[in-house]
Amino acid sequence: MALNMSRWLRPDKDMALRLPVASRTGAAVLGGYALAHTLPLAVTAAMGMPAAEAVLAAIQLSFVVYAGAVLWAFAARSVLIAWFGLLLPATLAGLVAWGLG
Repeated sequence: MALNMSRWLRPDKDMALRLPVASRTGAAVLGGYALAHTLPLAVTAAMGMPAAEAVLAAIQLSFVVYAGAVLWAFAARSVLIAWFGLLLPATLAGLVAWGLG
């Protein structure tokens, strides 16, 4: 029985559906993590809270931000909007947290 390699080398029709889902999953995981990490830091740095309260507020806010980021990654019109919609606010929040911290 010969192994038919041509089937494995040509892209199938489902690849056009799989790549956007994989990219949105990557945006949800990586972009969501970046946003859930930087946005609570920026918010707590801007509020000027005591350290213990800032840590608790940041942890609680990060869960909400990450859930919203995952929803955004799959609700956006296109993959590009999903990536930019997560990485742009994460970058801006990181810059704010770095500037205030």
